[in-house]
Amino acid sequence: MLQKTSAAALAEHDHHDHPPSHSVFGFWLYLMTDCIIFGTLFAVFAVMQNQFAGGPTGKDLFDIPGVALETAVLLISSITYGFAMIGAHKQRTGQVLFWLAVTFLCGATFLYFELHEFAGLIAEGNGPGRSAFLSAFFTLVATHGIHVTFGMLWMIVLMVQIVKAPSLGERELRRLTCLSLFWHFLDIVWICVFSFVYLASVI
Repeated sequence: MLQKTSAAALAEHDHHDHPPSHSVFGFWLYLMTDCIIFGTLFAVFAVMQNQFAGGPTGKDLFDIPGVALETAVLLISSITYGFAMIGAHKQRTGQVLFWLAVTFLCGATFLYFELHEFAGLIAEGNGPGRSAFLSAFFTLVATHGIHVTFGMLWMIVLMVQIVKAPSLGERELRRLTCLSLFWHFLDIVWICVFSFVYLASVI
C-alpha cells in the first residue's frame, strides 16, 4: 500500500514538473491570425479585381493549365507530408526524413512555378505597378509564397533536429504536428487563390 502511495506521489510530482504543452493550441491561435491576414488580402483583391487601368485582364495574363499544375504539386506535397506524419507515429525516422524531403522538393517546385510566372509578367511590363488589379494579385500570391518559403525553412530545421534526436519523442511529434497544420493551411489558402483569383478572373 505504501509503495502504491509513493508511486502515485511520484507520478503527481512528475506531472507538475512537466505540465502538458499548449503549443499546438497556441499554434491554432496563430493560424487564426493568418486567416485574418489572408482574408484581408482576398477582400482587397475582390475590390480591385476590375481595376485594370486600361491594362490587361486576368484572362489575358493567366495560364490556367500551368497554374493547375502548380496547384497539383502543392496538393501532392500535402499528401507526402501526411505520409511523414504516419511514419512519425510509427517511430520510423528514415521514413519521416524521406517524406519530408519529398515534401520539400514539391514546395520548391511550387515556388519555381510561382517565381517563373512573376518573372514573365514583370518582363512583359505587367508588374504590380501596372494596375490596382495586378498590385492586389502580386501582394496576395506573394504573401502565400513567402509563407511557403518559411514553411520549407522550418522543414529543414525539423529534419536536422530529427537527425540529431535519439528517437522521435513527444517534442518532435509536437513540432511535426504544428508544421503539418501550417502546411495544410497553406494548401487550403492556395485552393482559394486558384479558385477566386485565377479561375474567377478568366471566366
